[in-house]
Amino acid sequence: MDWNKKIEEAELEYPRKWDFTIIGRDKEKIENAIKEVFKDKEHTCKFSKSSKNGKFNSYSASCEVKSQQERDEIYKNLSKHSDLDYIM
Repeated sequence: MDWNKKIEEAELEYPRKWDFTIIGRDKEKIENAIKEVFKDKEHTCKFSKSSKNGKFNSYSASCEVKSQQERDEIYKNLSKHSDLDYIM
């Protein structure tokens, strides 16, 4: 199932709070990458959990987005960051 397509099909109203799940290996690098991408944009970031073997760490980052374009831009910047492995 293509969740992005389903989300686009739903008529979302903006501005709205958006949650990003961010997965990477090194906690400090993940936190720094989130700060780098969000810059001065007000956001929250909290550690969620580590994988069973401790190789991956998951964080939840939230912010208010004003448009789908802004949301997509944040997602794109998180996705291309070399210290992050997976973004949802």
